[in-house]
Amino acid sequence: MHDLTSATNRSVAAEANTSSAAGTSLLSLIARIEESIEHETSALRADPSFDIKASNARKSRHLHELSKAFKSTRRSSLGAEHRAALERLRDKLTLNEAAIRAHLSAVGEVATLIQETIQRAQADGTYSAQEFGPR
Repeated sequence: MHDLTSATNRSVAAEANTSSAAGTSLLSLIARIEESIEHETSALRADPSFDIKASNARKSRHLHELSKAFKSTRRSSLGAEHRAALERLRDKLTLNEAAIRAHLSAVGEVATLIQETIQRAQADGTYSAQEFGPR
């Protein structure tokens, strides 16, 4: 009987350690994601040559890792520090979304300016059919 109780206690302790490690691992993953999101947000605001495609690929990988981490973590092992980390991440994602929207808006404005310039150049007769037809 003592062996059974001892084995059960070891199993419960091992499960608690695994759950605690998973919770700590989840916190470090969230911290890495936060850092990546902060970098993208500041780069979108300051670096016109920022590689948004590569950054989106990183965010997709982060989302996949986060999903896997949540699946492998027992909900009962998540505490207030996890909730606080997720709230910080949500806030950073909100700022990131605003930076992306501003970036896309600027790209749209530049595209519109280019389109209008092309249309004005074509409308002034410089490239009209009469210019290249028989004289």
